[in-house]
Amino acid sequence: MGPFLLESRKAACPCKGRAFCLDPSYWRYASRLMAQGSWLGPLTFLVLINDLIIECRVHKYIDDTTLTETLLSRPHTSIMQTYVERLEAWTANNHMIINTNKTKEMLLGPLSKSSPDELLIGQVKAECVAGFKLLGIHIASDLKWNTHIDNICAKASTRQYFLKQLKLAGLAADQLRHFYLSAIRPILEYCSVVRHHGLTQNTG
Repeated sequence: MGPFLLESRKAACPCKGRAFCLDPSYWRYASRLMAQGSWLGPLTFLVLINDLIIECRVHKYIDDTTLTETLLSRPHTSIMQTYVERLEAWTANNHMIINTNKTKEMLLGPLSKSSPDELLIGQVKAECVAGFKLLGIHIASDLKWNTHIDNICAKASTRQYFLKQLKLAGLAADQLRHFYLSAIRPILEYCSVVRHHGLTQNTG
């Protein structure tokens, strides 16, 4: 973003009625949110949630926050409800609201076969799911990658159709290669380091 755009934005970057000042000499509250697509949006949100600290593992990525808990002992006793209550207290103090419609609970490994205790967000029960899409990765409770592989194969197949159409239109080989490298290969290789070790002959 050029300096001429930053000049008009440096006074305040509002987020849900709050102002975040980039110029310490000049503070001002604004009634509108920043333009969508600006890098200032994710940057401001990261500044606002930087002090979110809970005793469990907290994974933050822009506006996605994931709480994880490892259960090793038997019987398995979860204190995730306590972590969620502390998260609720933090969001209330920071004038934020948890989107309960998008908040899911998922158990991984052998525990996925058991019936978990209800996880409440306020008065709303969090939905317990067998699979969930997180940052473009389809994660299954049994830690298998069938759903994710089927998804990326279908997506890559659709774009492969466009590659064939471009070839029929007479595009040069280097241009077709550029389309493959920029539009198809990234789909197949996205987060491959996470899933490649779990692929079987059927899913590979």
